Amino acid sequence: MNKATDISTKKLISLAPNNWARWVTGIPDIVTGEILNTEFQWISRQSDVVIQAESPQYGKFLILNELQLRHTPEVPRRMRAYTALAEEKYKLPTYPVLINILKISNSEIPTSFASNFIGLRAIQDYRVINLWEVDVNIAFEMSLPSLLPFVPILKGGENESTIREALRMLRADEQLNQLETVLAFFATFVLESALVQEIMRWDMTVLRESPWYQEILREGEARGEARGQALGEAQGQVRGIIFSIETSLEAKFGSDGLELMSLISPISDLEQLKEILRRIVVADTIQDLQDVL
Repeated sequence: MNKATDISTKKLISLAPNNWARWVTGIPDIVTGEILNTEFQWISRQSDVVIQAESPQYGKFLILNELQLRHTPEVPRRMRAYTALAEEKYKLPTYPVLINILKISNSEIPTSFASNFIGLRAIQDYRVINLWEVDVNIAFEMSLPSLLPFVPILKGGENESTIREALRMLRADEQLNQLETVLAFFATFVLESALVQEIMRWDMTVLRESPWYQEILREGEARGEARGQALGEAQGQVRGIIFSIETSLEAKFGSDGLELMSLISPISDLEQLKEILRRIVVADTIQDLQDVL
């Protein structure tokens, strides 16, 4: 179970591409084809998946899927850019879909990009799916194995029995059992770590293999590199990790979690900050983190 596995967005969607396409577009008679290469001339991102699709009403087109762990202000511009690049490369109309995984605030998430510069307008609409608003029964009733790892954060999916059922389905299929680490990661957001460990029957340190945990670390490192140019490399990395800690605390514990930032912000040791970020993943309560600090 603890071997390295491919749990990329492309892998998730390829498990049942027709059902995924029907879900994100709402088109019942859609048929999918090849999952296309998204290595555009200038940009390549692992969270982008472009699927060829066709329906009697709309003919051939593309579905651009963008999965985001957390929504950021840069996403609308990115959706505009990727949609244009996909259409330019494959010469097909494109249906862009943004799937947000974790809720970090009550702010309304935009469903379009719009700009007006010297009287010239650019507008790109896209569909937004927030997983915390998706009924958990959809994952079971629509034969959507791609959603099973996200069951704990779906609407109504936070209870132990539902998570155990999702785990049973993942383990029953050899093609799906590698997704267990993803399910475990999101289960720690709604259940105590000891209970998750009992359900999964392995040590919680395996969560560090989760692609979403790794994305949190990469996000901090990327922000650190960007700020390092202006602040000095070491200081920039520290600022980046602190930003990831702040957003992770808010995603898992809400405003109460942010109260810990007064203790964390003064820390300048990079390894200590990385360890705090790791502890957030497996912490059950804010008190657990306070004990560490």
